[in-house]
Amino acid sequence: MSMDAIHTGLRKAQTRMPRRDPERPPPASAVIRQELRARIASLAMRPGEPISEKTLARQYGVSRTPVHEAVLKLAEEGLVAIFPQSGTFVALIPYADLPEAIIVRRSLEETSARLAAERGETAGLAAIDRAMEALARAARAGDREAFHQADEAFHARVAQAAGYPGIWRLVQQVKVQVDRFRRLTLPQAGRLARVIDEHGAVRDAIAARDPEAAARRMGAHVGALLADLDDIADLNPDYFEGIGRAAGPRP
Repeated sequence: MSMDAIHTGLRKAQTRMPRRDPERPPPASAVIRQELRARIASLAMRPGEPISEKTLARQYGVSRTPVHEAVLKLAEEGLVAIFPQSGTFVALIPYADLPEAIIVRRSLEETSARLAAERGETAGLAAIDRAMEALARAARAGDREAFHQADEAFHARVAQAAGYPGIWRLVQQVKVQVDRFRRLTLPQAGRLARVIDEHGAVRDAIAARDPEAAARRMGAHVGALLADLDDIADLNPDYFEGIGRAAGPRP
């Protein structure tokens, strides 16, 4: 596909994205879904952990209806497993689905990096640098949650620098299972420093206005997750579907 075709497709996608009325608050089910989604993605709610709709309704101060609606939506995303006779649980990470999700993300983010280098805007590079600084601060503090958030900001800023922030929104739709896996990689010795180095290589290629180098380095950074799959799954077998137990009640 030519770059002109990519540009045209992204512009059309952005114009078709629905916009919510800023004066109207989101329904309770949407708020609960977003918060539960974030907790599952961050592993604050662990794979295989039971979910009580009654307890969540009490915590949020609502009836069970919006909680149930949120849980059903999360089940559609593959983040919740519902067993009518046994209960509801945080879904295990689908090991077999991760390679494809990583490859899709890599393709999208290579495009972001390439376009950011083509534009070469000073403001975009400054925003990327601020995200890099936040990464370094989090690494020095050993704060893995702050590091993850700064990592997210870096990739979002690259998409913004490309002129197509919608690319990052597309990435977020396909990477939630990858996020759960990525959280398990952060405790690896030297992991944070390695990520910072890889981000720095992307940043330098964008600053040099070298589109092909920027895309190549971003692709290597995102694609490196593929090499970690087996080791991380072996260390955390109960968290993955297909290599550990099934999500649901323990025997």
